[in-house]
Amino acid sequence: MERPAVFLDKDGTLLEDVPFNVDPERMRLAPRAADALRLLGSLDVPLIVISNQSGVALDKFELGALYAVQAHLEALFTEQGAHLTGFYTCPHHPQGTVAIYAVRCACRKPQPGMLYLAAALHAVDLSRSWLVGDILDDVEAGNRSGCKTVLVDNGNETLRAHGPFRTPDLIVGDLFQAACAISRTFGPRKYTVVSDARAK
Repeated sequence: MERPAVFLDKDGTLLEDVPFNVDPERMRLAPRAADALRLLGSLDVPLIVISNQSGVALDKFELGALYAVQAHLEALFTEQGAHLTGFYTCPHHPQGTVAIYAVRCACRKPQPGMLYLAAALHAVDLSRSWLVGDILDDVEAGNRSGCKTVLVDNGNETLRAHGPFRTPDLIVGDLFQAACAISRTFGPRKYTVVSDARAK
């Protein structure tokens, strides 16, 4: 039976945005993302990270470097009592310098290919799922796949190019606010918020 899931963008949404970073030592959760993971982890739905990783196509790092990234993400989720169900990346970029990855593809956000793949592999009902991202390309990918979408409006979106798939269902200030809104759609939660009052 298909079930809903929560899809998370990685850089700028889940993690602090460090361009082309594949060094686990420099991977830091974004503000209040730890609270968000604790809350999302209590919902008993798949948590799936989808991320454009054009650094592969642009020869900033090799594809194999993403294995260490995934392992560290898994550890960060586990530390907060959550489980990373899947980590899907797109290594392509049309202006890439590595020929095999310098292509237009169906997986690079704003295209929805990564969501379709994850949904097929994890029996996910996209129409009952959510995608959270910090730019409108994330929102467009989610909307194109049939998900409900949340924009974390933290200043990372600078283009603001509008289109028929680029309007989010919700706009919030950080991932924890997104998690709170999403949790209400999945019914009663097991997790009690303990640090929201301390948030700056």
